[in-house]
Amino acid sequence: MFCPLSVDEHPSLNIAVARLGATTPDNYAVWVLKAPYPGGYVIENCTWTIELSQIWLGWQGLFNPGSRPFCLPCHQDLSIPELDLETIAPAEAPGPQLYSANLMQHLGINLWQWLFCKQVGNAFAQSQGMAIGQGKSLRLRLEIRDPDSISIPWEIMQSQHGKPAISIDRLVLFSRTNSDVDPLPPQRLDRSIKILLVLGQNIPGSPNLDLERESTTISQALRSTMPSGFNPPNRLNPAGCHVDTLVRPTPAELIAKLETQQYNVFFYAGHGMPAPDGGLLLLNDVGGLNGTELAQLLVRCGVKLAVFNSCWGAQPYQHQQQAVPRSSLAEVLLHYGVPAVLAMRDTIADREALSFIQTFTQALAHRLSIDEAAAIARQQLLISFKFNQPAWTLPILYMHPEFNGELIRPLAEAITEMPSVPQAIPVAYMRSLSFHTHPDFPIDGGLMRVGRSSDNDLVVVEPWVSQRHAEIIYRSPSMTDFTQGIYYLRDTSRFGSYVLTLENKWVKVHAREFPLESGMQVKFGSEEGQVLEFRIDRQEWLR
Repeated sequence: MFCPLSVDEHPSLNIAVARLGATTPDNYAVWVLKAPYPGGYVIENCTWTIELSQIWLGWQGLFNPGSRPFCLPCHQDLSIPELDLETIAPAEAPGPQLYSANLMQHLGINLWQWLFCKQVGNAFAQSQGMAIGQGKSLRLRLEIRDPDSISIPWEIMQSQHGKPAISIDRLVLFSRTNSDVDPLPPQRLDRSIKILLVLGQNIPGSPNLDLERESTTISQALRSTMPSGFNPPNRLNPAGCHVDTLVRPTPAELIAKLETQQYNVFFYAGHGMPAPDGGLLLLNDVGGLNGTELAQLLVRCGVKLAVFNSCWGAQPYQHQQQAVPRSSLAEVLLHYGVPAVLAMRDTIADREALSFIQTFTQALAHRLSIDEAAAIARQQLLISFKFNQPAWTLPILYMHPEFNGELIRPLAEAITEMPSVPQAIPVAYMRSLSFHTHPDFPIDGGLMRVGRSSDNDLVVVEPWVSQRHAEIIYRSPSMTDFTQGIYYLRDTSRFGSYVLTLENKWVKVHAREFPLESGMQVKFGSEEGQVLEFRIDRQEWLR
């Protein structure tokens, strides 16, 4: 029942969008695939209007003037409209900056009103209310099953003027997803970020890359300090960040590097070629890897996050001006079981990419989840390059529907990892009293996560136990003498925990902390649950 954490579980809402059929190309179904409450599973029929297509084309004409205008098949005959500023938003002093900002908001508001209409909107509002009530953000994942709609910047959706876009809203953790995926393989929990940075091959006719210089610049950005204005929750306890670099490797060199090292992040910067199987990464002039090959390699080697600074990573392959379903690099990697993929919707300038990568990686090092880190890095782009510029809309994050976004082990508040002096913290463990063998489960480094999910330190497989039920943490009042601290049970569950005190009295602990003494017994989720005993090994501690 036990097996050998994780960020606090956020309420999740997964929404899917699909075209109903070729005979009615402007009709879509929008429905909830996952909700934090039973009544949230709703479905809605929505019509994509000519007005929406005109706004979308106008947005492309302003923000992607060099690209082929993309219009949904139901309105292929539309030309890029001359949009009147006064019809977009009230204006005090019309000008290019005001026009672009208003157009950005205008498309964002119209996309919001289209997606969150009626029942789906009610499901979102109730789900977010539940999350706020728990003091957490709502994890919102959007699945676009219509390949022609993937290029739309859903990340800019906003409920009204003056409200934040959904991908930078502190109350929402936004990402895209795909339900056509292989099951998520078991995930190891790392204590540091280990990145393999791969710089690819130049191709004739494409912008020339100074790969050695870019390698140095990216490595420095990954190791540099956080930009001003970022206040991470674990400022005193950032994880380490190690970067290895491969410049123009052969496929064999890349495979060998991934298979002999335990990287949790794969980063690629360079050129590639789009194709139905996720495209081709051009590693050097000898060869490369297609998306399918890369996906299987990353899954086999336990990589949790793949990041691509290439212009086509989040775009579907186009065949005869038709988008091919599930053909983008991001979707192919997700399909084969890569937990998270971050790719660019369009070409991104070097300084913009480096700004995003620096903030994103440093946020991860401060133990934020991947979707939290992406939102913070996107905010940094918005601050640096302004709301009315497309830079902050370019990174697209895809998350596996079973993945909770955890890259490395988070730390409980005021817990300091001290691997060099483990004897400074009293040695403690949980002992099962419900089995004849009485197995012991050590509390490593003063922190143990308990729950039903397999990525906890102590897994309790019982129906009343939450996925991430509780933590056992060690706190010391002194940063120099760790012998004076106390272990606490911190409950974060739905049903609470039960502690048998030394006075032989059961106490319910729910959404709070309780000090533990050696010999106390604990049950998780129910008084009918398995009994565990908390013990401190005084002799081992004194050794």
